[in-house]
Amino acid sequence: MNDSIEPAYEAADAAINKKRELQLIWLLPLCTLLVSGWLIYKTVSEKGPEITINFPSAEGLEIDKTKIKYLNVEIGKVTDIAINEDMKTIDVTAEMHKESSDYLTKNTQFWVVRPQIGLSGVTGLGTLMSGAYIAIKPEKGDSEDQFKGLGIPPILEANAQGKTFILETTNLGSMRPGTQISFHGIAVGEVLNYELVNNANNIKLTVFVNAPYDRFVRSNTRFWIDSGINLSASADGFKLRTGPLISLLAGGIAFRTDANDKATEAAAENTPFQLFDGYDQSTEVIYHKTVKAVMYFGESVRGLNIGAPVLLRGIPVGKVTDINLEIDGKTADIQIPVVVEVEPDRIKIVNQQADMKPNENIALLVSKGLRAQLQTGSLLTGQIFIALDLFPQSKIVMHKNETGLPEFPTTPNSMNQIINSAQAVMDKISKLPLETMSSEINKTLESLQQTSKAATKTLTTADGTLSTADKTLISADKAMSSAQKVLTTLEPGSTTQYELNQLMQELTQTASSVKQLSDYLAEHPESLIRGKTEK
Repeated sequence: MNDSIEPAYEAADAAINKKRELQLIWLLPLCTLLVSGWLIYKTVSEKGPEITINFPSAEGLEIDKTKIKYLNVEIGKVTDIAINEDMKTIDVTAEMHKESSDYLTKNTQFWVVRPQIGLSGVTGLGTLMSGAYIAIKPEKGDSEDQFKGLGIPPILEANAQGKTFILETTNLGSMRPGTQISFHGIAVGEVLNYELVNNANNIKLTVFVNAPYDRFVRSNTRFWIDSGINLSASADGFKLRTGPLISLLAGGIAFRTDANDKATEAAAENTPFQLFDGYDQSTEVIYHKTVKAVMYFGESVRGLNIGAPVLLRGIPVGKVTDINLEIDGKTADIQIPVVVEVEPDRIKIVNQQADMKPNENIALLVSKGLRAQLQTGSLLTGQIFIALDLFPQSKIVMHKNETGLPEFPTTPNSMNQIINSAQAVMDKISKLPLETMSSEINKTLESLQQTSKAATKTLTTADGTLSTADKTLISADKAMSSAQKVLTTLEPGSTTQYELNQLMQELTQTASSVKQLSDYLAEHPESLIRGKTEK
């Protein structure tokens, strides 16, 4: 039995404090609420504008992955892609960074950067690994949140420095946006775009020349289409000019500035220039004062084209601007009126009379025989040109001119005159009674053949006669020999001897005559037909 007794505890009433105190556990949700509110405020305050870009295709674009970049710096991303209501394009919704709000104007351009291979090189290779992205080219203007994306990237970079100029031409050729512009073989710019002018007769190209080369474009600068290779022939032989390889493959534009010209100031922005078709045209002097005239040709003008030169003794003084065809309904006469444009400033008049005007000087030259004539410029190509020269013997033939332009007299080409003369001779020959003449000639030939046969027979007879004469001479010789022997046996002075001597003399004369006849016929057998020719 345990004797120890535990002490008794005294119970006392607890004092209760009825005042409520804030517990620490409630601080946690309060802090969470404050942090969330601050984060929401920060997110809303730093959130950039939301824009919509209309593209023809969503190729390469992905939601929350495709970035929007400017100078390769991310300034936004794609948040949604939806097909447009027209079912032909797509709308891309993008969330931009707050600091990019200044870039979003009506003139801002958007396009998709993808790998591209062209004659000027390869671009967008970085997208092979990172994927396509949307590039932006900001421009000044009013704020905007609806944009139309470009199907083709713009030619110029966002930070390009230089000037734009306007080139006017009638032939676009292979010129396209991005076509290279060169200066002394150096690539200094490119074509931005092209469009038809209001009258649809010319084409206007907008080109950009990079700095510092833009300062070489002056008021006297000449632009021409550079095909990469230019082969020309002249009196000095063939000349070959080559340009950059890119111009040979895709065409190009080149320009030059005459250093000897007084125009030294750089051309202003958007200055218009003429674009020539080739280098040779760009080197020609441009004369603004021109005089038009019409020339009537009655011969073929095949090979004469618009733009063909008008030469005064080999010196260019103008060109052909129009070629027409006129047929007289009454006489069926065919005439070809050719309109030419002459540049009088090319002609320097010396010893000019003070009281004579240029038209009077031309009239004086015409009165002295100045005429227009078609001449061949190249036998290989068949191209012809109009040559002006003095033909004093040529007459002035005027035509019924309804063009309203002054008429300049012409003269036929020398070769055409020869051809016409030959044709006239052939026409006269064709009018001859050749069939009748042929029949008469045949009869004459038959008569000659008969005469020839008769002559042949006569010659044969003559040969027989000569043979007989030869035999007669031989017989005569024998007879004379026999007579000589008989004379030796006769009594001298007798009557018989005398008669034999007389006979021998006659035989000798006869033999001599036969000998002469035989020799003559041997030399002139035709005398049997024609008779003996009197000397």
